[in-house]
Amino acid sequence: MSPPHAPERVRAIDWLRGLAVLMMIQCHAFVLLRPDLRVSPAARELLRADGVVAPAFLFSAGFALAMLLVRSTASGKRVERLGRNLRRILQVLGAATLVNWMWFPVFREPRWLLRLDILHCVGLSLLLLLGVGAALASRPRVLRGVTLALAFITFFLSPLGEDVSGPWAFLLNKSTGAVFPLLPWLGFAWLGAYAGAVTGEQGRSGLVRALLLLIGLGLAGSYAARPLKALYPDHHFYVTNPSNAAERWLWVCIPLLVLVALEAWRGSEGAPSRLRRFVESFGSSSLSAYVIHLGLLYFHVFGFSFEVVWGNRCGWGQYALLTGLLMLLTYALCQGLDVVRDLPLRRLLSRATREGRGEEFARPR
Repeated sequence: MSPPHAPERVRAIDWLRGLAVLMMIQCHAFVLLRPDLRVSPAARELLRADGVVAPAFLFSAGFALAMLLVRSTASGKRVERLGRNLRRILQVLGAATLVNWMWFPVFREPRWLLRLDILHCVGLSLLLLLGVGAALASRPRVLRGVTLALAFITFFLSPLGEDVSGPWAFLLNKSTGAVFPLLPWLGFAWLGAYAGAVTGEQGRSGLVRALLLLIGLGLAGSYAARPLKALYPDHHFYVTNPSNAAERWLWVCIPLLVLVALEAWRGSEGAPSRLRRFVESFGSSSLSAYVIHLGLLYFHVFGFSFEVVWGNRCGWGQYALLTGLLMLLTYALCQGLDVVRDLPLRRLLSRATREGRGEEFARPR
């Protein structure tokens, strides 16, 4: 059985994912800024902070999958959980294809379907993790050792992956136009899986120890920038070098540790605050928020989109107001989508379908 002290859901991961969604919306809204402001010192600092968004998404995805696999295996529900996770992964890859269709002429030029963006990277990373997790979830200690080793192997091979050509280049580097190839980004999903496996077995105390270990390793890696850079041929240091990856996961794990402490402190609180509900809604609907905010930014509806009307025209004040509006509209549409999913009619139809199937099976033949 799963540990009695392990919470059913780690809210800190929802909060981390929700904050990452808000940072992502702010980052994508940069297209509204005037070009001269996008190269200003303030913009560079914002983009530096935005560099932890993709690692946070991948870490959270790996964490949730590994933790649920460990717990479902301990409770005898592994097969059910595997099916649900596979459907979720296919939904992510379907949304990734939809986003590529929104941006590129995929029917005239099918090659754009192979362009890896963040959703493709998340989906493919989770497929790989699902295979490893399904095989090792009954042995959490082995799972966490394997996932931690795979994370470091991924990071240490990433600079060499820049020279890969041919079909594998579509997956492993940016030479074919991939925005988020598997190298080095897959490594953050493996790190999340390591922390998730520990949490699935040991609960919150295990998560704290796992994060402290990762923070220590991240500090060591970030201070080893010079020898790690000299270890490889010329490469994009700020993308694929292990030291750069160490700095990124360091700034994922430190805020997550703070959020875990906040969750423990506020865990006995009754009704959540409006701010908490706002952040959690993005954390639990991150896939919907990703697609919706991109649609609002770029997809033309009767000739309107944020980018069409305000793109490349805004100063900092107008940019801040429009970014806030974009966040609120995304939140409202995500909430509306949740309401549609929970409509009584849908539940009634689902129930009628189940009853119809039961009558069919009961009918004499």
